[in-house]
Amino acid sequence: MSILFSVGLSGLNAAQNALNTTGNNISNVYTPGYNRELTIFGQSRADAGVQVNDIQRQYNQYVASQLNAATSASSALRTYENQISQIDNLLADREAGLAPLMQNFFSSLEDLAGAPSDPAARQGLLGTADTLTAQFRAFDSYLQDMQEGINGQIRDEVTQINNMTEQLATLNREIALARARSGEAPNSLLNQRDHLVHELSERMDIRLNIQDGKSYNISLPNGQPLVSGTNHYRLEAMDSPHDPQRTVLGYRDSSGNLVSLPENTIQGGTLGGLMTFRAETLDKTQNQIGQLAVSLAVGFNEQHRQGIDLNGEQGEDFFGIGQPQAYSNERNSGGVEVVEASFDTANIDKLRATDYTVRFTGGEPQVIRKDNGQAVPADEIDWDAGSSTLSFGGITLEFSGTPADGDRFEVQPVRRAAANFEALISDLDKIAAGDPTGEGGSALHSFKSSGDLDVSGLSVTSGAFSNSKEYQLEVDSDGTLSLTPAATIRVNGEVFDASTEELAAGDTIVIDGITFTLGELPEEGETATLTVTQNIIAATGDNRNALALQDLQNKALVGGRATVSQAYAGMISDVGNRTNIVQVNLDARQGLTDQLKAVQQSESGVNLDEEAANLIRYQQFYMANAKVIDTASTLFDTILGLRN
Repeated sequence: MSILFSVGLSGLNAAQNALNTTGNNISNVYTPGYNRELTIFGQSRADAGVQVNDIQRQYNQYVASQLNAATSASSALRTYENQISQIDNLLADREAGLAPLMQNFFSSLEDLAGAPSDPAARQGLLGTADTLTAQFRAFDSYLQDMQEGINGQIRDEVTQINNMTEQLATLNREIALARARSGEAPNSLLNQRDHLVHELSERMDIRLNIQDGKSYNISLPNGQPLVSGTNHYRLEAMDSPHDPQRTVLGYRDSSGNLVSLPENTIQGGTLGGLMTFRAETLDKTQNQIGQLAVSLAVGFNEQHRQGIDLNGEQGEDFFGIGQPQAYSNERNSGGVEVVEASFDTANIDKLRATDYTVRFTGGEPQVIRKDNGQAVPADEIDWDAGSSTLSFGGITLEFSGTPADGDRFEVQPVRRAAANFEALISDLDKIAAGDPTGEGGSALHSFKSSGDLDVSGLSVTSGAFSNSKEYQLEVDSDGTLSLTPAATIRVNGEVFDASTEELAAGDTIVIDGITFTLGELPEEGETATLTVTQNIIAATGDNRNALALQDLQNKALVGGRATVSQAYAGMISDVGNRTNIVQVNLDARQGLTDQLKAVQQSESGVNLDEEAANLIRYQQFYMANAKVIDTASTLFDTILGLRN
């Protein structure tokens, strides 16, 4: 009789455990990271009955690892797609984009060529120039805001990652203590730990190593540990050692020094998506905008300076532009800085939309392009050790001294150039629409002279003032001549060496098409001067330089390879193609992630229909075992009643 009671009681306890497990599953159906539990029955060690061997957590480590890796990749692509779509929408906007504004600017030059003296046409040019440069600055500001936003997001992600790694180390400790007390870890702690690993995978790509099948060790892809047993190691958001405007990841080495990680260390998760987008697209787009602005400004200024304005004066720079930026690596030992960075206008066709790293070895510079990692050929690098001046890629750097071996410098030729792109001319008369050559009768050459030097027959030829628009002469009583600026001097038809020869009264002197006869020399101990200046009388209808400025629309100003319109169209196409590639990759990766999620849920997720069926089954199991006990009790009572 006791056996029957024992059998029924064991079944009753087993049914109670199964009902508790089923109820727990139903209660946690919407709990993130919860893994379905299953009651495992076994035959009792006694002669009869049932026992609960385990409350088994339905968790597949292999599927979970695949899902975490897929989630990390999907998160990176999703973050990348969110960021790049903003740039794509900005550049391709037909109303807010640069293409219509550049077209309006060159159309206003066409209007100026049609009526070069019309104040309305001149005002129209200045208006479109102001609008165009303002939009360039707005684009640069928007992209720079994205740079600063990414810096902030990186700091936030690092804070969240450090919190998670600290929690994982704490869970490792709690799980170890639970195992020591009962021999098994609570399923709730295991669920929390696995869910944390999954959330961490959404933020960055990690490497998981399970030590002795129990403790979780987490590391970066390069092996740098984040969690080792009950210890955790913090990442830090720091300024890049070669670019103080850029936030990168850092960690403390064994000596406690903060060391920066290469930017391509993290490629997965939200953090990897941000850093990959910045390196592949944001930097490149900002450089392309800057290159476009610099090429337009330098090319336009060069042509504008060749014209004359309505005041008969030589044209001035029409546009102002930002200068290259250069940063010394904080670990440089030489103490040498870049004191000045400027554009090499004579070689502006070599300007590229990329940053550079300059390294010094053996007193010689090596220049590496950061967009493709290739070295700039030595024949395209001009290093003057005497003046500590380095020229390459359309820029010139002046150093405070000779850099030491191993010194590195980060050079950004065009990254922020568009931030200071502006029209410098506001006076309508200062627009140099005319051509000072005098050909075709549109402009006439004359000259002005001043000074007390005794000369006669002062005249100029048609080719005069080819090297300078003004010459200053000084002659002393001995006939010594001083000329500014220096030029070839002919006296009486022969080349004159002013350093060794002297003038005499009656000499006929020719300097750059300027001819005169010297009269009496100055009195003893005195000097006399003569200044001859080109005087250009502009014709109000002269439009030849305006036509030349308009023709710049069809010249390969950008890198010597593309017009400004072609360069901008290429930039839009590049960003558009990259956006499409990211979207396609995201769709494919998200599909794989969803499939793995479905596989994981089919094994570990709670199915309410299945749990409801189990609830009824275990209830019947409970009731049947209760009936066994009730039957045993009835039999016992009957047997006791036989005595009576």
